[in-house]
Amino acid sequence: MSEDFRPRRSVLYMPSSNAKALEKAKTLPVDAIIFDLEDAVAPDAKAEAREAAAAAVRSGEYGGRELTIRVNGAGTEWHEADLAAAAAAGPDAVVVPKVGSAAQVRDLADALAAAGAPEHTKLWAMVETPEAIFDARELAAASERLTVLVLGTNDLVKELYAEHVPGRAPILPSLHTVVLAARAAGISVVDGVYNDVKDLDGFLAECEQGRQMGFDGKTLIHPGQVEGANTAFAPSEKAVEDARGILAAWDARTTGVVTYNGRMVENLHVESAQRTLAIHDAIGSLRA
Repeated sequence: MSEDFRPRRSVLYMPSSNAKALEKAKTLPVDAIIFDLEDAVAPDAKAEAREAAAAAVRSGEYGGRELTIRVNGAGTEWHEADLAAAAAAGPDAVVVPKVGSAAQVRDLADALAAAGAPEHTKLWAMVETPEAIFDARELAAASERLTVLVLGTNDLVKELYAEHVPGRAPILPSLHTVVLAARAAGISVVDGVYNDVKDLDGFLAECEQGRQMGFDGKTLIHPGQVEGANTAFAPSEKAVEDARGILAAWDARTTGVVTYNGRMVENLHVESAQRTLAIHDAIGSLRA
């Protein structure tokens, strides 16, 4: 698959049953919105939320933000109706919770096609079960329609532990596995949510951890988390400067050995620099 450099630094869940939240989302500097039909919506509000999410996608009032709809999971009583409504609305992507295998990815891609989803409507798979971790590499490469893996860290922790475990140390190997799977497939990967919306320091620390691990961005549950995620997952000024310097040195090479600031430059450094500048330019186009 060719890599997708669309910025996904900040991916905000919005409960589709909350009209005020949907209106507020139009003003937030987020890269992507997940209009949620699952966890954030009570059973008796599912049908109304489904209509509201579809209307939001069709409205044309969200600027350049990437618009997605999270449907209820396969096997639930709402899944088929959610999928049909999302396919008809034509968002940028449909987000599906608890995707556990490559076979399920292919089934979902087929279901979207059968429901008439336009080609631009991609699939985002939520990775939040032990089965998905074990099948991560095959899952990530299972369909051209799949463009993003989303970590469901709350559910992953719940699957593994009977009680709350502070920090993320116990699941770090699982997070690394999913990042590697996404990179191998050339698709994006977005970190899970941070639950304590009042703990800004803790949130920023987890953003930094996620960035260092290789995540492209973070899913968010509160508007107050947007600025921190946008800053954490954007290439720094120095990273952009170095990327430009590396590419300039590579383009000007006259021998087999290329250096930049005393460091040897190889193909892998060039590819990394190109990726950094692609993300930087994509972020700039959102601001324009």
